[in-house]
Amino acid sequence: MNRKTILSSAIVLYFIIAFEILIMISPFAGLFYSVFTPIFLELARYPATRWLSAFFLPHMVVPPDAFLKFVRVMGSVLFVAGLSVFFICALQVYANKFLKKGTALKGLYSVIRHPQYVGLAMAGIGLAILWPRFLTMALWVVMVGLYYLLSKDEERRMLKAYPETYGAYMEKTGMFLPRKIERPLSPHSIFGKFALFALIAAFTIGSVFFLRYYTVKQLPLLEENPNASGPHVVALAIMQDDVQMMDHRMNDILSMPEVSARLKDNENYLVYFIPPDYIMQGMIADTGNEWRLYTRHHFTMGRFMDWVFHPFSHLAGHHNCANMGPSSHGMGMGMVRRLIFLKISGVAMSRPSDFFSINANRVPEFMVDVDVHNLKLIQAKDLPADTGWGKLPTPMF
Repeated sequence: MNRKTILSSAIVLYFIIAFEILIMISPFAGLFYSVFTPIFLELARYPATRWLSAFFLPHMVVPPDAFLKFVRVMGSVLFVAGLSVFFICALQVYANKFLKKGTALKGLYSVIRHPQYVGLAMAGIGLAILWPRFLTMALWVVMVGLYYLLSKDEERRMLKAYPETYGAYMEKTGMFLPRKIERPLSPHSIFGKFALFALIAAFTIGSVFFLRYYTVKQLPLLEENPNASGPHVVALAIMQDDVQMMDHRMNDILSMPEVSARLKDNENYLVYFIPPDYIMQGMIADTGNEWRLYTRHHFTMGRFMDWVFHPFSHLAGHHNCANMGPSSHGMGMGMVRRLIFLKISGVAMSRPSDFFSINANRVPEFMVDVDVHNLKLIQAKDLPADTGWGKLPTPMF
């Protein structure tokens, strides 16, 4: 197996992992996770690598401010634009081969020598925003390095085949950016190139850690009983329209006998305040077979495209977008909310944001469906210790 094949295979593997969001709701979910779940679990075992299996942007919660909404929209823009650049340039290359016009030197190729790799890098950033697992962004950094190695290999072969014409072409174009921009930024020594790659890697990983810190600070959280001897509860409303309802009624719900009897003193609980038909509740806990999205794989492509082009539709009020029909409990959804209780341990809980620490252990305990207006319990149900995707690390927000 030659060097190019190895590098190309590594890039394909990156996109398989990055497209986890699509695979996890497809009929291939079982096969995918039989291979990759042990990897995610092994990463989650150690504090030094646990961050790789965590998430850095909202995925289950409507982005709580304009900046995070902008970042999410830019994820879709970069993903679509990057793939468009890649396929347009690929079409140009293969059209030239088919028509025997020689090497593609027009369009974007007249400005930069490897626009297909630039397009894939753009799509990779967009995909990492769409499915914001740290591992996806870390692998993107590796992928950028592989793109450089592939580009150098291609240029070496082109110079060998067309020494005069391709050499002149290289003098007029940049590798990944227009020559006038790239030339002053591009180091010539091997040490300089390693330093530039290290700088790109540090900036990328530092940026996603900042985004996670910023996201957690913006979450609409409600803290109950932080200093007393009873249970310490932090609640998160998935929908922004529910924040006021949660703030007004949470203390009363916690005082309901069916709820308070399940809460233990001096324990920490994270409560998700959601509509009972919230489509992604299986990522929080295993609340029922109907919320294991991979069992409804015939909606995969439609949901995926809607998720790309309408980034908040699956969160902001479109909870039956998978055509799952009415709730099995026959509930009127207007004032009924589902509260999913997770026990949190493993880290000190001095402030609400600590409940979302990467090193915190989350274990689903129980859920209740409550008519919030009338404070009437619809149902209470103990939950298994895993999510709808088993032990796989899933988003916290």
